[in-house]
Amino acid sequence: MFTRRFWILTAERMIKTFAQTLASVLVASGVGLFSAGWAAALSAAGMAAVVSVLTSIGSVKIGPADSPSVVPAEQVPAPVAPAPPAAPPAEVVALPVAA
Repeated sequence: MFTRRFWILTAERMIKTFAQTLASVLVASGVGLFSAGWAAALSAAGMAAVVSVLTSIGSVKIGPADSPSVVPAEQVPAPVAPAPPAAPPAEVVALPVAA
């Protein structure tokens, strides 16, 4: 918890949580950009960001060292490489048929 890596990862989670919560509150309100209740939306997003940081701090002894994650590093799935593009289908040419 007292490492730079931990706080960088925690800050990344906090910023993502803030942005996702702000967007969802604004979309859920169903009003225009200029008529949105910005104070309430920012307050909800700020609270979600604080909860995100507290969750990261609370998971220090659970997951890998220097990480706010609760998932052990060996259980994190490796990224899957994209499949190569498929070959274009072969062109079918009609052959004349002898009568």
